[in-house]
Amino acid sequence: MRCVIARYPFELTRSGVLASMKGVRPELVTGESVTIGRRRYPVQQVGQVITRQDRRDFTSGEVVRAMTRLGFTCHDECETAPVDVPTPLRTASALLGGAASPEVW
Repeated sequence: MRCVIARYPFELTRSGVLASMKGVRPELVTGESVTIGRRRYPVQQVGQVITRQDRRDFTSGEVVRAMTRLGFTCHDECETAPVDVPTPLRTASALLGGAASPEVW
């Protein structure tokens, strides 16, 4: 598939992206990301590896569009585990010596 990233045309294929990213350790995901194989990579890291350009030369949107067209799953933001926020009922129960674990509720 032909796509333009940072004003340069690239001929990208799904298998080519998989081969390029093989053996590359994913960096810490803090923003947009793309799932390649079983790993989740930051979009800018993927763009740098497949285009061999500096990350400042292209936007994450350009890479997201290309990866989406190739069939990869892209994610908007870093999804964190849900935080167990104590409710007033759980707090009162814990203060009175009751079961405070979320498994009981």
